[in-house]
Amino acid sequence: MSIGLSEQEILRRESLKQLRELGIEPYPAEAYEVNAYADDINQNYERDKTAYKNISIAGRLMTRRIMGSASFAELQDSTGRVQLYLKRDDLCPDEDKTLYNTVFKKLLDLGDYIGVKGYVFTTQTGEISVHVTSFTVLAKSLKPLPVVKRDDDGNIYDGFTDPELRYRMRYVDLTVNPDYKQIFIKRSKVINTMRNYFDEQGWMEVETPILQPIHGGAAARPFATHHNTLDMPLYLRIANELYLKRLIVAGFDGVYEFGKMFRNEGMDRTHNPEFTSMEIYVAYKDYVWMMAMVEECLEKVAIATNGSAVVNVGGHDINFEGPYEKLTMYQSIQKYTGIDVSAMTEEEIAQTCKDLGIEIDPSMGRGKLIDEIFGAKVEANLIQPTYITDYPIEMTPLAKKHRSAEGLVERFELFVKGKEIANAYSELNDPIDQKERFEDQLKLAARGDDEAMVMDDDFVRALEYGMPPTSGLGIGIDRLVMLMTNQSTIQEVLFFPQMRPEKKKIELTAEESELYALVGEGEQALLTDVKAKLTDWSNKKWDTTLKALTGKGILKVAKTDDGLFLSHK
Repeated sequence: MSIGLSEQEILRRESLKQLRELGIEPYPAEAYEVNAYADDINQNYERDKTAYKNISIAGRLMTRRIMGSASFAELQDSTGRVQLYLKRDDLCPDEDKTLYNTVFKKLLDLGDYIGVKGYVFTTQTGEISVHVTSFTVLAKSLKPLPVVKRDDDGNIYDGFTDPELRYRMRYVDLTVNPDYKQIFIKRSKVINTMRNYFDEQGWMEVETPILQPIHGGAAARPFATHHNTLDMPLYLRIANELYLKRLIVAGFDGVYEFGKMFRNEGMDRTHNPEFTSMEIYVAYKDYVWMMAMVEECLEKVAIATNGSAVVNVGGHDINFEGPYEKLTMYQSIQKYTGIDVSAMTEEEIAQTCKDLGIEIDPSMGRGKLIDEIFGAKVEANLIQPTYITDYPIEMTPLAKKHRSAEGLVERFELFVKGKEIANAYSELNDPIDQKERFEDQLKLAARGDDEAMVMDDDFVRALEYGMPPTSGLGIGIDRLVMLMTNQSTIQEVLFFPQMRPEKKKIELTAEESELYALVGEGEQALLTDVKAKLTDWSNKKWDTTLKALTGKGILKVAKTDDGLFLSHK
């Protein structure tokens, strides 16, 4: 908990007041026309100097060097920074020099949004600059931006780097660390490249419900809510799979959706409870076809975001050009542990987990036990894009049985740098088999598996009307962006990752601040001693102020044998 306004915040509020007293509205309603941008000026002015004789540009005031009757400053817009040159007599050709001497020099602060009109020129030192002929205050910044220092070569040596502050205040982070914008520009390219590729194939982008009566399509714990009018429970979707497959039943040949999924599970470097997934379903295809499609799509994504199919991720050159290595689930475990689990019973696999030092619990069935071994002993070894295929049937209730291998399903997951980024099936379209798989999941739920799927009778009914052979794919967009931008945490590729509640900042009146300051931090002060120091206070003022501070939870009163004591909470 932090208390009150800082000295700078108080001064900025005073500047705000003085601007209004001068007749300047610090938050004007009128639109401000912009016809130039910093990056365009810096890149193209030397090629065509005649195009920048009458420009209008807007952004934040980021630096200022006042030199008497002339000053230099830097303005930062969405594309970068450009230098400004302001001369008092140009801005104030008449006798009244208030706009320069008072407004610019004293009442503007770093971080303020301003609009600037003028013309571009090159200084004697060869720096492209905007000679300002007029400026307009567009938004007063009441909080100071963190000061990010750079050396002569532009290297940052005192930056805004605390991850919690950066993620919580992304609006500040991207202002003072503009290089991070490239992560989100690339994120947009990843999604747009995939969308354009799918559209070129004739597949249709659709939308499916986020609030669902049954949390189906994946093995995960949902977020639950309640709809008052219908008086029924609803769940934030953990997947959109079952709705998209209903559309294949309806006769669409290919449908896809980029959307938010929600899973009420742990948070770490690769998990956020709210994440973005792309799922696509194409009729008359199988998982073998899907592998080739994924390779073609991800190669296009890598080239669009990095200019090459080879992307450096954490010191590894990851090659997204196909074909990718393929290992079955059983082969991968045998390759990296030397153990063949393919013919083992559930009890034997549980013992194998114990022998390998893998923690398990009684709710885990055969499929989940195998998945635990895979996660603990195999995943980290899969650096280059690798398909893990042909999963045990217990692990995948929604995939079609393998065409030639008993007890397996036609499924693959794509792993890159030790993490799964894609999951695909030859989709199960046999309604009788699907209902039996759901019933098996109910048995796991009865054993205590809170991630087991639930019965979806309507989806089974949809399959009973007939779904053609179909292949489906889900790709975790956040993890894919992590790879394409060489980031090690999912929080870096989300504008607003989930955070713990922020400690509140409480603003105090002048009287409350005075009383608060008289109680030493981490100490107890005798109430009568504190009151004695406030000789000019009336009893009413004392009672009102003390009641306010205790009511806000800032001060507490403790009764002892020696009297009443005050202390900070």
